Amino acid sequence: MFGKSRNPISRRARTRGTLVVIAALLVSSAVIRLGSGAGSAFALVPDANATEPMIAAPASSPEECEAPPDLKMLLQAFQEREDRIEQAEMALRDRMQALKIADREVGRKLAELGEAEARLRDTIAIAESAAETDIGRLTQVYENMKPKQAAALFEQMDPNFAAGFLGRMRPEAAAGIMASLTPEAAHMFSVVIAGRNAGAPTK
Repeated sequence: MFGKSRNPISRRARTRGTLVVIAALLVSSAVIRLGSGAGSAFALVPDANATEPMIAAPASSPEECEAPPDLKMLLQAFQEREDRIEQAEMALRDRMQALKIADREVGRKLAELGEAEARLRDTIAIAESAAETDIGRLTQVYENMKPKQAAALFEQMDPNFAAGFLGRMRPEAAAGIMASLTPEAAHMFSVVIAGRNAGAPTK
């Protein structure tokens, strides 16, 4: 119930009081310095009744113009804070530089990967084209053979491989080869060819 006051006016008053103390310390230091300079200046003024010239008094030693301990501590705290900020800024600059280098490296790697992928696509396309060309030529060879000779070769092939050639041939050439096959081979090739088209959409 009697907790600490959270009145912003009191906090503002305390802050203003701190600033007043700092200003007073700075003014005191300035007055001390001006006082020492004024004393030296008065020492240089000659006395009208003196018969010998006046010798100027030695200037105040640096110890007499030193800032108060509280002001020294405040200035030291400011300097330490400035050093910390400068170190943090240097670390941030180093990190940003490292990120830029990493970003350039990632970009270079992505570009190389894209080029490699393009070359791979070209290679695959060339290989597929070459394979398609070779299969087309081989199909023509089988079509131009006598049906009995082609049938003898097809019976030695894997059924899936042989059925692939039969499916690419002209219907009349494929019919001549099928007629020359043994009933077992003809039935097996027919099942393979029909099975390939069984899963094709009808609509």
